[in-house]
Amino acid sequence: MYTLTAVKQLLQKNISVELLCAADSRIHIEANNIGLIIHPLKASGYVHPFGILKLFSILRRGKYDLVHTQASKDLWIIVPALKLLGRGIPLVMTKQVGSFIVKKDKLHRWLYNRVTAALAISSVIKKNLLDTCPLTEDKIKLLHNGIDTGKFNPEIVKGNEVREEFGIKKEELLIGMVARFSPGKGHEEFLTAAKILNEEYPGLKFIIVGEASRGEDNYAESIKKLAESYRLGNIIFAGYRIDTPNVLAAIDIFVFPSHAEAFGIALAEALSMGRPSVCSDSDGVLDIAVDGVTSLLFKNKNAEDLAAKLEILINNLSMREKFSAEARKRAVEMFDIKMLTDRVLDFYGEIIKK
Repeated sequence: MYTLTAVKQLLQKNISVELLCAADSRIHIEANNIGLIIHPLKASGYVHPFGILKLFSILRRGKYDLVHTQASKDLWIIVPALKLLGRGIPLVMTKQVGSFIVKKDKLHRWLYNRVTAALAISSVIKKNLLDTCPLTEDKIKLLHNGIDTGKFNPEIVKGNEVREEFGIKKEELLIGMVARFSPGKGHEEFLTAAKILNEEYPGLKFIIVGEASRGEDNYAESIKKLAESYRLGNIIFAGYRIDTPNVLAAIDIFVFPSHAEAFGIALAEALSMGRPSVCSDSDGVLDIAVDGVTSLLFKNKNAEDLAAKLEILINNLSMREKFSAEARKRAVEMFDIKMLTDRVLDFYGEIIKK
């Protein structure tokens, strides 16, 4: 869905954008609400000649300066269509998630040879591109995903209503995480850390915000049952929320326990809201959180270390305040979406001129 966020920013800059997407997908449905020209394709798997011909027809009719895809799988449609077209329209690919499959065979070299440049959303994704794809380093640029630091602004967003909604007293510390229910997001470590901390700090409150990913309802139920088995009467399962800035404003310490994250938009949003945080020391987290400056990092998948790092922040108000200021500063300087959009447009301009 980050594609739509990027599209909205481009439209605000008076850039003409048309969207190619899977028919009847979530992005297709949401895109209908922003008055965008949409080209839906029905394509599954990797071999779809009708999709290639349809895209060829779209490209032939239009006057496009650049094609930008947010998924490497789309190359199986886009590259053949561009080859048929025979024009030198630049092709940019953003890599959002890593891959464990090495794609350096002859066919993949043919595909990736048509890619003008690739954008990696974090350092770990850049390394993954080099390790698995037939791309040279000069074709890969690091460009983080952006967030709206104006919307996620602690000076204008307050968490009083959310705390009142869930009966959180002013003097109670609220520790929370925001993540969809899916294996690898770290829910188990969060609950185990809560159990450990409850033995020493009975006045704490915990909150988990998010809903089950598609097909992960059983996993979500297993997490709630785990909380019951731990007798965590002080934990709130808030479900899906549209008021994420308000929820983050209500949280005193943010936890990001994901085992392997390409980037971590929720963490960047928490930093933008000035939330001190405790995060796993893995992958894309390291592009966002700075240990001892904005956050404390704990050993990945280690609930005991997570509890220990949370205890440090629980007992140190001055550290929390310091982290809060530095977190907000880093988010504005590194992840502000307007700044990153300007960088993308400069990048587009450089490529089109070549």
